[in-house]
Amino acid sequence: MATATTYATLSASEHSSHLRKAVIASTIGTTIEWYDFFLYGTAAGLIFGKLYFPNEDPLTATLAAFGTYFIGFVGRPIGAAIFGHYGDRIGRKATLIATLLLMGIATFLIAFVPTYAEIGIWGAVILTVLRMIQGIGVGGEWGGSVLLAMEWSRHHGERGLVASWPQFGVPCGLFLSNLAVLAFSTWSGDEFVTWGWRIPFAISIILVGVGLWIRLGILETPVFRQLVSDQKIERAPIVEVIKRQPKEIILSALLRMAEQAPFYIFTAFIFAYAVGTLKMSRDLILAAVLTASCVSFITIPLSGHISDRIGRRNMYLIGAASVGLFGFLYFGMVETAIPSVVFIAIVLSLIPHDMQYGPQAALIAEAFTPRLRYSGSSLGYQLASVIAGGPAPLIATALFAHYHSGYAISVYILACAVVSLVSAAFMPDYTGKDISAEYDDR
Repeated sequence: MATATTYATLSASEHSSHLRKAVIASTIGTTIEWYDFFLYGTAAGLIFGKLYFPNEDPLTATLAAFGTYFIGFVGRPIGAAIFGHYGDRIGRKATLIATLLLMGIATFLIAFVPTYAEIGIWGAVILTVLRMIQGIGVGGEWGGSVLLAMEWSRHHGERGLVASWPQFGVPCGLFLSNLAVLAFSTWSGDEFVTWGWRIPFAISIILVGVGLWIRLGILETPVFRQLVSDQKIERAPIVEVIKRQPKEIILSALLRMAEQAPFYIFTAFIFAYAVGTLKMSRDLILAAVLTASCVSFITIPLSGHISDRIGRRNMYLIGAASVGLFGFLYFGMVETAIPSVVFIAIVLSLIPHDMQYGPQAALIAEAFTPRLRYSGSSLGYQLASVIAGGPAPLIATALFAHYHSGYAISVYILACAVVSLVSAAFMPDYTGKDISAEYDDR
């Protein structure tokens, strides 16, 4: 039986050191995993339709490419169930090492998938399988990363900020993936579609090695060690959390509608729309998304910090309402096709998203009892991938094909915001309350 390492047994300096290491390990790990995940989205919007579905017209090829993209989102709740089980059974650290390896290897192999011209439809099949593995890996990553940071937090009034740092890995991964595509697009020129796009996928294996080295050097969280010491480990945590906290799981998924669906419209669909339909510069859109991700470096932790002051739920409601209105402004600006206006729209697009994403990690994770927290928070969080993130580029593409206007997509974003507003209003808010292993009456 593991020896319990509680907050009380550590000095202030020891605790600060462990908290800092946990936050760094969580943030770097999520950065690497999201680099892998977003890289696929950028490639799907720019080139996968041409390479793996060349016999289709451009719109149908884009839909098919986003179909393989969607498969990754189907894998995310599967990964949440698998790794949530082990995260609540054997610990946060060991599970996070497994998710990092799974995601990294799948991304590396994508670099070597033959195209339709080489092996026909089997190229798309292999791509789809690897995308599913990516989804399973990232599905197990989020819950563990958030808990690794949050469960080292001693002070109840700082959990929003601490838990927002793993979320910080999202704009970092978005920045690095788009930077890699931009760099190799410039370097390889016309050969980017032939071989240049493969290099960003191949070099991900180096990032995985760095992340693995960092994660091997951290300790298990005091909360999980206390659960082991108190013999409160569940035999089947996924089953148990579905029985005990179904409301929190459902609300966690639905409140993400206004956060996740617009995010993938703003960062994935925009490539197909602006470059393919509006005939704008690929490098301009890449640069705009890069700049938007830099803004998120500030707005995500800032939103998490503000949630510690005004409440997790209040901050989330403000963000959901903001994104519902912003969708109309966004497409109004993008449809001008004026480079400077489109650039500004893309740069601003992630701010209302970040107002939700910053407090989201703590809002969801705090809602679940410690012994079921990895399973419950992961499952609720990743179920949104099937109803929000995954379908969003497909729905946006289909809406534009039918209505030939971004206005219809704005209405879709508003509908997502309404769902999130209602769900967030019913979500329990544990801002400032004790959620340690000793507080376990849920």
